[in-house]
Amino acid sequence: FVLSWSQVECPARVGAEVEPKVTNQMPRMDPGEMASTVEHVIGTSKTRSAWVMCAASAVLFGAATPAAKLILDHVPPVTLAGLLYLGAALVSVPVVARQEWVRPSRRDLGKVAGAVVIGGAVAPVLLLAGLDRTPASTASLLLNLELVATALLAWLFFGEHIGRRTVGGLAALATAGVLLAGRGGGVGFGAVLVVGACVCWGLDNNLTATATDVTPAQITLAKGVVAGTANLLIGLTTEHSTLSRGSVGWALVVGAVGYGISIILWVTSARQLGAARSQGVFATAPFVGMVLGWMLTDDPVQTAQLVALVVMAIGVVLVVTSSHLHQHRHPAETHAHRHRHDDGHHDHIHAEPVAGSHVHVHEHQELVHCHVHVPDQAHRHRHA
Repeated sequence: FVLSWSQVECPARVGAEVEPKVTNQMPRMDPGEMASTVEHVIGTSKTRSAWVMCAASAVLFGAATPAAKLILDHVPPVTLAGLLYLGAALVSVPVVARQEWVRPSRRDLGKVAGAVVIGGAVAPVLLLAGLDRTPASTASLLLNLELVATALLAWLFFGEHIGRRTVGGLAALATAGVLLAGRGGGVGFGAVLVVGACVCWGLDNNLTATATDVTPAQITLAKGVVAGTANLLIGLTTEHSTLSRGSVGWALVVGAVGYGISIILWVTSARQLGAARSQGVFATAPFVGMVLGWMLTDDPVQTAQLVALVVMAIGVVLVVTSSHLHQHRHPAETHAHRHRHDDGHHDHIHAEPVAGSHVHVHEHQELVHCHVHVPDQAHRHRHA
């Protein structure tokens, strides 16, 4: 089944306009060799760690939704949104302090600014305002629509390839979310606010996944400090609430774990897997929230929810096993970004041996080759 949607020989470079100057073309492969190649792409240590980080991010964010619902009994929405992102900033400070600073391009600074405003300030307020009017399990399930927004925006505006397998997986995950939301009750204005948060986070996901000059921890810190402070000040000014030390402390903890660590893990995985594929796995987060909603609230367990879990599992398998094969071109360029020498695209030589992730200015020669790949930060080329 894995091979049924895979090509067994390398086609001409998609969308080629000129003949390549350098060619390192993969020879014809029989199905057995193709299976080995696909297994290599899915099973390399770098890719495996990206899938694990993405899954961990989903679990942490999924747990944050019912936790935030409980805190809303003591802290109003806008104030809570500020506290959650300030908690995210706190957990990212020690990570940023150990990282080497690289001056971002203006383009990436613009992307980060957009992510801070849309994903850090607007989206959490919409979510918490909707959560205040919607049962925790229903709100958790509606968050599945974030993956649809992420995938559509990635395909339409960010040049990310989405093949049949990924489309099938995303459709299965979206179907599971719609099925559950339709049976969960409480769908109204609160649900509209949650959907609005999903659209905002869909754009945020694509902006942060492609702003490769800025590290995930730096993005999280910027969101936390700027958006968190702004929302907290607005909330304290307009909501006139009395906050206890306990509720503030729990809000910071939930923000540090469910937003801070989760964002860092997701952005890191998205740069290695592509926003759409990472979001496909991250779509399991609403189901984590659903289970915790059963445990922490009076939400009933429904047959439709159990059926949707099976559909979700099928969708995740389709997304995780997606990749494609064609001849493609990497243009010659000189730039500085965080990279490793075991990723197949950074084979330059250092005066002293270097291991692991590092940053410096380096040069790429033009390269045209063919291999199975996903739309990571090195493979965001256009397709016909």
